[in-house]
Amino acid sequence: MAKVRILPARVANQIAAGEVVERPAAVVKELVENALDAGATRIEVEFAHGGRALMRVEDNGSGMDREDALLALERHATSKINEAADLDRLATLGFRGEALPSIASVSRFTLQTAPAEGPGTEIVVNGGRLVHVRDHGRPRGTRLEVAQLFNSVPARRKFLKTDATEAAHIVAAVRLHALAAPHCAFTLIEDGRTIFRSPTCPALADRVAEIFGRQLADTLMPIDAREGGLHLHGLIARPGTPGRATRHETITFVNRRPVESRTLAYGLIESYHEVLPKGRHPAAFVFLDLDPAAVDVNVHPAKREVRFRADAQVRSFVIRSVLALLRTEAPPVAPVAEVILPPSPLPALRSLLQPPLPTPPTPPQLPRSPLPPSSSPLLAPSSSVRPPLPASPPPPSTSSWRFLALAHSVYALFETPAGLLLLDRRAAQERIVFEDLAAQFAAGAVVTQRLLLPAVLELDPIASALLRDRIRFLLTHGFELAEFGRHTFRLEGVPAVLEPADAEACLRDLLDAFRDGRSPERQPEVAREQLARLAAARAVRLPAQVSAEEMRRLVTRLFACRAPHTSPGGRPTQVELSQGELARRFSRT
Repeated sequence: MAKVRILPARVANQIAAGEVVERPAAVVKELVENALDAGATRIEVEFAHGGRALMRVEDNGSGMDREDALLALERHATSKINEAADLDRLATLGFRGEALPSIASVSRFTLQTAPAEGPGTEIVVNGGRLVHVRDHGRPRGTRLEVAQLFNSVPARRKFLKTDATEAAHIVAAVRLHALAAPHCAFTLIEDGRTIFRSPTCPALADRVAEIFGRQLADTLMPIDAREGGLHLHGLIARPGTPGRATRHETITFVNRRPVESRTLAYGLIESYHEVLPKGRHPAAFVFLDLDPAAVDVNVHPAKREVRFRADAQVRSFVIRSVLALLRTEAPPVAPVAEVILPPSPLPALRSLLQPPLPTPPTPPQLPRSPLPPSSSPLLAPSSSVRPPLPASPPPPSTSSWRFLALAHSVYALFETPAGLLLLDRRAAQERIVFEDLAAQFAAGAVVTQRLLLPAVLELDPIASALLRDRIRFLLTHGFELAEFGRHTFRLEGVPAVLEPADAEACLRDLLDAFRDGRSPERQPEVAREQLARLAAARAVRLPAQVSAEEMRRLVTRLFACRAPHTSPGGRPTQVELSQGELARRFSRT
């Protein structure tokens, strides 16, 4: 008996669906792409229960007659290509002919379509089995309904996330294609509620404002650059605009196809290195147009990624184009004041700048001690935030430390009986604020300061849904928020440790953490820690002038923390060189 056999077409389609239909959003993506390829100028997308129960995509495109509609449900049936060479000149979003038969094999699938002239057709397929084909009266265009996704392969349903998560992915997929096709009107409906409705937009900025909000759109500037067959255009963040904690608003398109391109994404990040701190990402909606033969769109089963045949050329073009615009628009940079140090610490600093030894010295292990009162607003624990501990002299191990100077306004140099210690003021203060906030959160006693002028936040639909779902958590952790319209919220109060000017940025970073799963809804302890970490990073202020007494109080408070040797982000707070190490560095032994 032969061991090798041909799989039935229905089984082959269900296997193929594992690549094409990984989640409900992939179904919506494929159907919207087909609608755009059909020349639609109006697309309506509806889904229920995260897409598990229902997904419907209806368009006013060219439609199909009965013969084409039946052929479209056969594997690899396509009107887009005839031979492999056509892949080098693709001008459509879909081309392989896998989507419809794969989707129909794992759902109850209904196709209603009609051409400009002639009768319409309805085809119903359930789990890959044809139920019926009949005439159907409808205007030109196509309506596709996908119900009971994965009904024929229930094991696949177990791998789906919550309805809210799957819905967020559907919204993200639709908004990407809405950005790619501003000439087409889009409507998105979830569980009977309209998420967004965007008419035909004459300009990309109008579509960005419809989907992401006017606040974001107003921070963007147009870019339009050409070079050697490459055309980069779209909208990018103006210099001075705060960056984002994630790349969710760094969106790239290649030949109008939404893609995840490391070449474009990292080209944009490198271009902004002069105007954004490391770890922050610019808001950008950029389109790269080039010869279809110069890009391979067939390297990913779901067509999410592309590969450029001249990757280095594309990357350098993006960097040059964006940098040129940023430098034209950037305001003049004020000269940085020179830091003058006393002669005494200069030899020590020279030694610190030498390459580190293979085995770094161990930072001093100091006992925890009560915190002395402080005159600095940042360093002093507020009586309403944490009850002040009884005043006491500094620990004996730090009482003899002598503050020497500040270097680059960030690093504090101390002379200690053991040698020299260089303290990162920012890392130290982040650790202090982080542990202070963590204690407040754990005790449920967060102090809120009301804003004199409430901040209005205009969010995209996903961020709006995330904020609405977690607003109770935020209200119990120092934020005062109220809905203020469609996808708009009013921020009226923030944790007392935050500067009011940083409140909105901190909240947006927290929403990015919600979106990435770094602050999970079902793990409040993890969410509290993430919030404390973000707030601590925003709360730190480094005055240019400090006194020796303030620096001693800083050191005392730092070593009273549970983890004084690292910042909340894991960076070291201090580096120590012993007297023996200094002697070896200067060849005195």
